Amino acid sequence: MSFRSFLFAGLFTASLSTQAQTAPAARPMSQRMADAFISWHPDSILIGNRKTARWDYEQGLMLKALERVWQRTGDARYFTYIQKDLDQFVRPDGSIRTYKLEDYNLDNLTTGHALLTLGQMSVPQAEKYRLAAQQLRKQLEGQPRTKAGGFWHKKVYPNQMWLDGLYMAEPFYAEYSQAFNQPAGFDDVAKQFALIEKNLTDPKTGLMYHGYDESREQQWANKTTGQSANFWDRGLGWYAMALVDVLDYFPQHHPQRQQLIQNVQRLAPVLVKYQDATAGTWALVMDQAARKGNYQEASGSSMFVYFLQKGVRMGYLDKKYAAAARRGYDGLLKQFVAEENGTLAFNGTVSVGGLGGKPYRDGSFEYYLTEPLRKNDLKGVGPFILASVEMETAASTVGTGKTVAVDNYFNHELRKNALTGQPETWHYTWDDRTHGGFYFWGQQFRDLGAKTATISTAPTAAALKGVDVFIIVDPDTRKETPQPNFVQPADVQVFTKWVKDGGTLVLMANDTSNCEIPRFNTLARAFGMEFLPLNLNMVKGSEFEQGRVTIPAGNAVFKTAKSAYIKELAPLKVQASATPLVKMGEHTVIATAKVGKGTVLAVGDPWLYNEYVDGRKIPASFENYNAAHDLATWLLQQSGRK
Repeated sequence: MSFRSFLFAGLFTASLSTQAQTAPAARPMSQRMADAFISWHPDSILIGNRKTARWDYEQGLMLKALERVWQRTGDARYFTYIQKDLDQFVRPDGSIRTYKLEDYNLDNLTTGHALLTLGQMSVPQAEKYRLAAQQLRKQLEGQPRTKAGGFWHKKVYPNQMWLDGLYMAEPFYAEYSQAFNQPAGFDDVAKQFALIEKNLTDPKTGLMYHGYDESREQQWANKTTGQSANFWDRGLGWYAMALVDVLDYFPQHHPQRQQLIQNVQRLAPVLVKYQDATAGTWALVMDQAARKGNYQEASGSSMFVYFLQKGVRMGYLDKKYAAAARRGYDGLLKQFVAEENGTLAFNGTVSVGGLGGKPYRDGSFEYYLTEPLRKNDLKGVGPFILASVEMETAASTVGTGKTVAVDNYFNHELRKNALTGQPETWHYTWDDRTHGGFYFWGQQFRDLGAKTATISTAPTAAALKGVDVFIIVDPDTRKETPQPNFVQPADVQVFTKWVKDGGTLVLMANDTSNCEIPRFNTLARAFGMEFLPLNLNMVKGSEFEQGRVTIPAGNAVFKTAKSAYIKELAPLKVQASATPLVKMGEHTVIATAKVGKGTVLAVGDPWLYNEYVDGRKIPASFENYNAAHDLATWLLQQSGRK
């Protein structure tokens, strides 16, 4: 089949069936495509026509996509796949099979994100993932650089910076710098983006050339500027994704953070300008869409949809760009997504695009058109899944403009950070990915459009200003913290006024031996509730049924979850304006109260921490993930603050 015939055949078969698009119970597109990917690669990720698996950037891209689907579903199958894949490469000493540091290839860093994820979780041999991440970070120490300080894309490509390299290296570099508390890394990351903006941006179109040769020696390089000749969509797509991803880790007050956001804002209108008005997608060579042989390409288009919609969700871009993202996504569904034998396929991804090498790639328009299209190419599938997650998230906007804060004053337990060795707060914090953290629940709030925050000071009107939902979890006893901050009468007054003014307060106790109940009750009683000195659902080992709490149909808060796992909880005495929400026989497990314009919810256990929400431990008959999502949605809906 000729190249052109392959293209039109792919487009012809790419439309989804009407049934698939309109079925009311259909799973999200992100999950369907993720499941399709796993069906193609059930045991290991084979790239292109390779016969064996190796450490690769496409692997890292897919693991990132699967992680987001896991966060959106609570289905541990996706996490299991990630861990299984990494374990084929990462040895107990942290060395990585098939990886060669001495290649100094930025492509080899992308999978570092997955290493950092597992290295911060409660998993067996977490240390090996941390050691492997350190190996990748060590590569950056010796990575060859241009005279201006930019990373060479690969050792075999001297003096060259490519757009691709920003996605391959910088999100990992920034996340590592955050996780290991190495602030100097952020300065270096910012430098890489600044050099790319300076050397690859075309002042006339705003588009960005694929590569730059500082030495001007390459045949493909302009002898004056060092730039390659054309604007390749996936190259710019890699850069766009790198921009919005690196900001996930950049400190809020870093002097270059705002410049990165300005880069996002500079690029967005340029992409919209070159978006095809009819198809909604983008051409392979972006500024020559009408030129003979050029075509709409799937991977770059998926990346641009992801960039635009995530930019809107994170507040970097005006909401008007959501319309462009929607047009682009609709174009992806229409042109490139196909249904085959009950599963999905993804067409229209150009196999590769490079500069130099053997045979020599001269960066011409004609060169880009010679690279073949591939079906189910992971460079398209991964960004499509990520774009799908963003579009699905865009439909859940209940938290837009709202802030959910967790207390880190009454609950302030310390431990040694496994990565840095420095003291850190843990237990029910947004950043904690171990079993006792709230990272997973926090991600649900963030996917609903809310911002998560932490308040480490005593409650005051100023501290609570701008907070819509405030969560107090398991106040410390002297056994847990030598000098705990107990709830004081002044704190009760502050919270009472804040709730009456429209705030939503969540009180999560714990079993009586692990929570400072008496003073916490002074706050709970202000709203007609009291934690009782009883311990229910005392679970022995893995006898999970002993922790079952049934949620009756028609519950006002938990609209999808019908069963939850809540162990060793303190029941509630309810009086005055408070109302039982969930009961076990005669005992109230969860209660609510309307106070002035505000709302209070109390429960006798911090039951929504990672261990019991992320799907990895308790049986699937317990719906803690759905319950967490239901509760997050309801809490955000209650906020009456202006």
